[in-house]
Amino acid sequence: MRIFRHYDDVPAALRGAVVAIGNFDGVHRGHRALIAEAKVQAEARRSPLAVLSFEPHPQEFFKPSPDCFRLTPLRAKARLLSDLGVDALFALNFDGEMASRSPQDFVLNVLVNGLGISGAVVGHDFEFGQKRAGNLATLSYMGEMEGFTVTAFDTVTASGDEKISSTLIRKMLREARPEEAARLLGHPWAVEARVEHGDARGRTMGFPTANMHLGHCLAPAFGVYAVRVNILEGDRAVSRHDGVANFGIRPMYQVNVPLLETHLFDFDGDLYGKYLSVELIQYIRPEAKFPGLNALIAQIASDAVKARGILAKTA
Repeated sequence: MRIFRHYDDVPAALRGAVVAIGNFDGVHRGHRALIAEAKVQAEARRSPLAVLSFEPHPQEFFKPSPDCFRLTPLRAKARLLSDLGVDALFALNFDGEMASRSPQDFVLNVLVNGLGISGAVVGHDFEFGQKRAGNLATLSYMGEMEGFTVTAFDTVTASGDEKISSTLIRKMLREARPEEAARLLGHPWAVEARVEHGDARGRTMGFPTANMHLGHCLAPAFGVYAVRVNILEGDRAVSRHDGVANFGIRPMYQVNVPLLETHLFDFDGDLYGKYLSVELIQYIRPEAKFPGLNALIAQIASDAVKARGILAKTA
């Protein structure tokens, strides 16, 4: 999959694409169903399949906050989309200029003149352009005028009337419910970052850890998790390991910025500087302060046993 941060000078081979348009934060089951519809259309037309999204997320532009809410930063999102067979990701810069575009300007200059799309697939509640003045009716009308098709995709539900949404998934992760989040995502939610040097306390206790800061990513509930870890090289996992992780501020040592510390079971290697994708499989317990080092070591050992048991029962 090719990634573009612009809509100018699109290669001829990618013009005429069927484009799924949206933020796709999390690339959850609803997003996947919408992209699958775009893929069916692209294959029927023998056209490329593309996704159009924005970086940063428009909410980050309009409502900046120190509390990050993104489920999938660009790197992780790109890998998930590539796995779905997407040929091109147009991750367009969302700034003041983009925010001020009228719906007509966006369609004509970005979709038609820029990308040369043959079709667009969007959610039924799709809104776009300055002050969200454009909607599905606007896009459909302009599609008829400019010669591209528009398909509105219905909301996907998980069970009953439960709508699959990035907002609900964020809530589940903040409430220490990673299994439920994974059910809506269609895959475990993961923290992806580079391993940094830490204070090596884990190694001295017999449980060496890979230390990672979340960066521009949602902070899940503080506590201990059973995890699966992918060691990444480029865009692909080169190995996969079970483990146990703690996310938080370590009450006994009070770190200033929340840290994800992951112990990989039965692993002996140097992880410094490598990118890891740490999948949260199940929440084990909240963070706690212990009366001394021996009590902490005993609890870590107990957590590891619990994590092994959980992961042995989890595909």
